[in-house]
Amino acid sequence: MTLRTDGRGASLSSLDSTFSHDEVSMTLTRCGLLVDRAETLAQLYAKHRDWTVVEEKWIDERVDQRSTRGSSKGIYRALSSRFKTVGSELPSIVQLPSVLDQCETVRDKAQVLYFYLLEDDPLVQYAAHRYVDRLLKSGVDGLNFDQETIERLLNEFHYDDGSEFSYAESTTRRWGEGLRSVMREIDVLDTQQTLQGQIPNLGPTPLLVASGYSWETHGDDWLSQPTGWLYLFQPDQYWDSLAERVSDDSSWEASGIHGELKLQPIDDTYSWADPWEGEI
Repeated sequence: MTLRTDGRGASLSSLDSTFSHDEVSMTLTRCGLLVDRAETLAQLYAKHRDWTVVEEKWIDERVDQRSTRGSSKGIYRALSSRFKTVGSELPSIVQLPSVLDQCETVRDKAQVLYFYLLEDDPLVQYAAHRYVDRLLKSGVDGLNFDQETIERLLNEFHYDDGSEFSYAESTTRRWGEGLRSVMREIDVLDTQQTLQGQIPNLGPTPLLVASGYSWETHGDDWLSQPTGWLYLFQPDQYWDSLAERVSDDSSWEASGIHGELKLQPIDDTYSWADPWEGEI
């Protein structure tokens, strides 16, 4: 069976004029994915199941090894916001440490955590949609993350009331640096100096999360609109091989009519990740 798609209709909407002023922030200037600290925070929540307790331990015990309470609190607020807003589209926070344990590399962990950032930060989501559109229209050349391109995309952003994006140049520059940092962590950018992106490799665990995200978002028709794969900058010529890898996983089942592939989780979408019971 094969995945039949010509890629048309698979692009993501621009998200322009979608978000209010209250929803949009420049939080990415404060911290990127911070893989190790995000994993520790998820472990703390999985252990205590109480954000008040988690915050106290994070700040009082300087879990993130920050020198001041203010700095520690800022990182906590940014990271915990990403976890508190998570819905059924992604593994729950009590499952997340188990998901990260199954990742083979730091890159894999970053690709998983990237989805929590996307769900929490409308401006990052807007940028991802714009870059996916550029990828589908222009190929990998569209993944140009120089500051000029980033600022041009931001300047084309409008709030839901029609007003234009407006931040100080220094803030916008730091936001661009933050976006490039995220792209390096998820393997879209290769080095600190690289501005031209590439198609990232996907390990088994981020592929399952990206596929689960797509399934939860679109249901039975997700293979015609694999949003999770697109968020990880996988163009349609990669989809057959990705679908084959997912179909080989024991937590998914493949079926089809007239040779057209259908894929769905056998049980709950993220049943392959148990609630975490480890030690910090």
